[in-house]
Amino acid sequence: MSQQENEKNKTDHSEEEMKKTTSSATSAEESKDMPAGQVENESTTDTEKQDTENPFFKKPEIDEEVQQEEQPEASENSDIEDAMVSESEKQQPEPENVVDLGDDDEEEEDEEDENTSSGNHEDDMDNAVAHDSEDESASERHDIEKKDYHSMSKEALTDELERLLKNEKVQAIKEHVSEIRTEFNAKFDEEVEEKKEEFLAEGGNIIDFHYSTPLKKRFNSLYFDYKEKRNNYYQRLKKDLNENLNRRLEIIEELKGLIDVEENINTTYNHFKEIQDKWRTAGPIPRDKYNNVWNTYHHHVENFYDFLHLNREFRDMDFKHNLEQKLKVIDRAEELLQENDINRAFRELQMLHKMWKEELGPVAKEYREDIWERFSTATKKIHDKRQDFFNNLEAEYEKNWEKKQEIIGKIQEIAGENYDSHQKWQQKIKDIESLREAFFNSGKVPRNKNQETWNAFKENVRKFNRNKNAFYKNLKKEQYTNLEKKKELIQIAEDNQDSDDFKTVTPLMKKIQSDWKKIGHVPRKDSDKVWKQFKKACNHYFDRLHAQRNEDNKEEIEAFDKKKEILDRVKAIELSGNKKEDLDKIKTEINNWKDTGRVPYNKRFIEGKFNKALDQLFNKMDIDNTKAEMLKYEKKIQALDEADDDQKIRNEHYFLSKKIEETKGEIRQLENNLQFFSNVDEGNPMVQDVMKNIENHKEDLRVWEEKLRKIKSLY
Repeated sequence: MSQQENEKNKTDHSEEEMKKTTSSATSAEESKDMPAGQVENESTTDTEKQDTENPFFKKPEIDEEVQQEEQPEASENSDIEDAMVSESEKQQPEPENVVDLGDDDEEEEDEEDENTSSGNHEDDMDNAVAHDSEDESASERHDIEKKDYHSMSKEALTDELERLLKNEKVQAIKEHVSEIRTEFNAKFDEEVEEKKEEFLAEGGNIIDFHYSTPLKKRFNSLYFDYKEKRNNYYQRLKKDLNENLNRRLEIIEELKGLIDVEENINTTYNHFKEIQDKWRTAGPIPRDKYNNVWNTYHHHVENFYDFLHLNREFRDMDFKHNLEQKLKVIDRAEELLQENDINRAFRELQMLHKMWKEELGPVAKEYREDIWERFSTATKKIHDKRQDFFNNLEAEYEKNWEKKQEIIGKIQEIAGENYDSHQKWQQKIKDIESLREAFFNSGKVPRNKNQETWNAFKENVRKFNRNKNAFYKNLKKEQYTNLEKKKELIQIAEDNQDSDDFKTVTPLMKKIQSDWKKIGHVPRKDSDKVWKQFKKACNHYFDRLHAQRNEDNKEEIEAFDKKKEILDRVKAIELSGNKKEDLDKIKTEINNWKDTGRVPYNKRFIEGKFNKALDQLFNKMDIDNTKAEMLKYEKKIQALDEADDDQKIRNEHYFLSKKIEETKGEIRQLENNLQFFSNVDEGNPMVQDVMKNIENHKEDLRVWEEKLRKIKSLY
């Protein structure tokens, strides 16, 4: 079959498909800008077109049975028709604890197809032009930043969705919203599974399980608003596209009527120019009709130029203009080969093809093959360069997949172990959370490995959570056992809290207090309650015990009261400036303190207060530290001497000897450290600090040695 016959058959088929006319187009010379092979490719039947995989609108791979049962046959015009939401869908928001992929299948397919090639650069470009021509404003999606949604938290994803809805056009954010929703649902699904495991571990029935969060409700509300806006937009767009289609078909009929019209050729040519102007402003049409309508229009434009052969002046003038413009388009396409941003180059190339097809007419036959071949060659080079870019991207995704496999392996290792303490489990929970964060931050993986990787990640995290929940379930059983044990101790404490047999009951009360500490944790909701109950009973008993002892130790209480008076007098001492008189005054109070006697055991804190008051006086008097310490130590020497207890004296002797050895060791260590600063000036702050520290230790050593001499005098 000749190239001319192919062209005629293709046009006839396009007109038959649009159901506008059954009349044959007038036979004419071959005037197509594209090579014959390209024309034959475009003249495939409608059935073949449906069977051929569309590289820019490939359906996602799904199970055939699911596809047959759940998926209606996809319309080629899926951007509009699949975007429609029925009134019943609007009234029923999606369940909050289910990861719903629903209407986003067609959104995912657009994202995938934009980066997918059929292997033929001309087919790829035709499909890309048809796609963007349907809704030119949707191309603004290329100017909107795509963030790393995979690594973002649910809160950040929700904020980003809200920002896009507020600031961007709804038709330009479809890919962004699809990715955001997929990542949010995946993360929320993981959270739901974890909560479900916990619910079941606590003995809950799966039928009663329901989980929701304010964040999920907020996300659902935002996504519902997006679907509403998108639905309204595509309803309007579909109506406009169909009106534009009818208008273009009417223009084609008007164009066909120009041939063989009985009027002045100048009038006919002016009429043709008016038709061209109307065609240029007729607006976009449905993408599935785009190629057929434009091919039909071009065919009749070429037929008209063939009709003009009687008046070559008009035809040659247009041919020349079109050639100049097409050469400019080719030059720009060849310049795009130097563009570093391959996606930007491809988008501009789409616009050049759109201009070539929609705005520029035919050229003289002798140039047609050459200029198309040159334009096609530049297109192929950019197409191949773009494919290399995506191949490299796939290699990067493979590396990300390897990282994720390593992370999954670590999670699997942790999930395979059993830990026997709350502390260990808490540490492993932190480890898993850290690995989980690393998993989401490691980037995308190849699409064909995505689901498998996600499933492996979820399964191992679930295994860890099941083991964790099983541990805490058993721990709760143990805590309830502990609760019963503590209740038994409470009963013993309450039974004996009013006993007067202090000699027998006091050891018992101390023992149950010790047992209480050994029992371990009880359920948190009961912890404070049982502790307060136990503490109340114990305090009641020991308050009574102390009251009895206070009665028995009136002398010690009286000594305590006297020492409080002495302490107040010491604090009130006003130094005269005469060191001897002031020191005699202080010594008098120290002797009074010694003569007062012992205080109750629980009142011994007053000794520390007295020593502190003496230190303040000695500091004001600028008395040598050793002397001051020994004045205070005289009280202890007297007490040991009066006690007539050799064991206490030996204990004090041992204590002082040990402190002397420790202090000497500290001094030796500091002096050794000074050797490292042998070449450093003594004015260095670090050297001065070490030397000051040595001097302080030597002063302490003198005090300890003086105290030891006093103790030895008691033997």
